[in-house]
Amino acid sequence: MKSLALAGLFVALLIIIFTIVAPSTQSSGDELSVWNAAVNPGPLSAAHTFLSNKCESCHAPNRGIVAEKCITCHASSPELLMNPVDSFHAHLSDCRGCHAEHQGNKARPIHMDHGQLVKISLKYVLETEGPAQTDSPHPTRLDCHSCHVFQDKHQEYFGKECATCHSEKSWKIPGYLHPSPTSTNCVECHKAPPSHRMEHFGMVDQSVTGEKEARIDQCYRCHQTDSFNDIKGVGWFKMH
Repeated sequence: MKSLALAGLFVALLIIIFTIVAPSTQSSGDELSVWNAAVNPGPLSAAHTFLSNKCESCHAPNRGIVAEKCITCHASSPELLMNPVDSFHAHLSDCRGCHAEHQGNKARPIHMDHGQLVKISLKYVLETEGPAQTDSPHPTRLDCHSCHVFQDKHQEYFGKECATCHSEKSWKIPGYLHPSPTSTNCVECHKAPPSHRMEHFGMVDQSVTGEKEARIDQCYRCHQTDSFNDIKGVGWFKMH
């Protein structure tokens, strides 16, 4: 009886609180009551808008969001299955660590957390190689190149150890200053694109810039240091 009385008191207290806090909030011209807001955490992203009135597509009673429901749609995605960059998803058991929803229609449900990838990496090593091969969890043990190889602007010119210059927090290098615009040692850092080793270089590149005698290792004769697409005497010109 005592527990029933306490439960009744708790319910009555909730009713009083929601009655007092009843002032509605304005959202997109429609007034949402506190009751509605309590079960509607916010609009889904544009990609998931078609699920707006289908809570059960992602949520399970007493469990919340479950990975199995995400997999129902996303595991059949050809883009996900065929792209080597996304292959690490095969070792995941919880999508919520990186993907958050109900952040608004314009938000992308992606929150990159390299720490989560470290945990996945450690778990995989433990399962395949054993504790003896496992060191302390740290983002530097990630194989950055395995994910970033398809977006590597350096074209592996500096090798595959991205962490020697970049951090997992920001891809920009703190304190980095580009050499003087008058520098002629561009090839120390920059590698000519494949098109520079084809007829395209003579037919288009040298023709547009007017530098008929320029070699592929003389970047400074055609390019500006603010952007490789900023061509001397021409302006912005996207060649590649």
